Amino acid sequence: MNYRERFFNAMDQKPVDRVPVGFWHHFQGENWTGQRNIDSHIKYYKEVPLDFLKIMCDGYFEYPFSEKIEKASDWNKLRPLGKDCEYIRGQIERAKAINSIFRQDKVCLYNVFVPFTVIRHSTSSEMIMAHLKENPKGIHHAMRVIAEDTIDLIRGLMEEAQCDGLYLPLQGAEYGRFSKEEYDETAGLYDKLIYDLSNYYSDYNVSHMCAWAGDKNHLEYWKDVPVKCVNWAVSIEGMSLPEGRKFFGGKTCMGGFDSRSTGLLNTGTEEEIKAYTKKLIKEYGTTGLILGADCTIPEHIDTDHIRWVVEAAEEYGA
Repeated sequence: MNYRERFFNAMDQKPVDRVPVGFWHHFQGENWTGQRNIDSHIKYYKEVPLDFLKIMCDGYFEYPFSEKIEKASDWNKLRPLGKDCEYIRGQIERAKAINSIFRQDKVCLYNVFVPFTVIRHSTSSEMIMAHLKENPKGIHHAMRVIAEDTIDLIRGLMEEAQCDGLYLPLQGAEYGRFSKEEYDETAGLYDKLIYDLSNYYSDYNVSHMCAWAGDKNHLEYWKDVPVKCVNWAVSIEGMSLPEGRKFFGGKTCMGGFDSRSTGLLNTGTEEEIKAYTKKLIKEYGTTGLILGADCTIPEHIDTDHIRWVVEAAEEYGA
């Protein structure tokens, strides 16, 4: 079974010869943007025998607002950047360059943030929450503008760069931020726009439920997220992979490893990592499982640690 077949079978909950594996990290410093970022992706995925690629949107975390945002009323002035802007074209060109190397052999996913996450990355949580109280219509206008550009981005990634699917992080469901009704009426509206378009293009999208600051989320807000595969922070949320499969209605589950620098993947011995890998598979089963991490792993992790996970999955087999 080749890499692509293995990944698609896992997503479709069909038999696999071994459980597929995927880990990713950011490329920091001088590798954050441009050709160096592309080259870093290619080098990493040529070095480690992973079953699929997740292409990072490094350098595009901050949305280049068309107007300077200082006060709550400024959000009303925003307008879309347009499909030819660097923010959109740069990401599409990155995906095209990387996909051209790997797509025949491996599935390529691209990381796309939903509008609520984009405005948080581009300003701060404190500003967004304060302005949401002061000028909710302005924040909604901003998320509609960002959604319009994100739609153009997704179209380019899927039609031009030929990504197989998208990796779609969700944020905003941390305890103490929104009630379920508030979430649905703010972030949730624009989550749906992005997920609906993503599902139009592919059946093989992954929903990442991000515990970005180490805070637990109301996972029940995302219980019915419309994708085949879900990924959450097992080590932070306190929900194991088998528990998550039941909670999310039998969806394929991705993860199992603590992504933090203190986690076993980064600190463990070969014996420890292989034993833990086999334990995860034994507890879950080989169907509908993709081994990975809670989130991005440390950039300078010893790649042997990743190989040990793949080797353990091979040793365990089907």
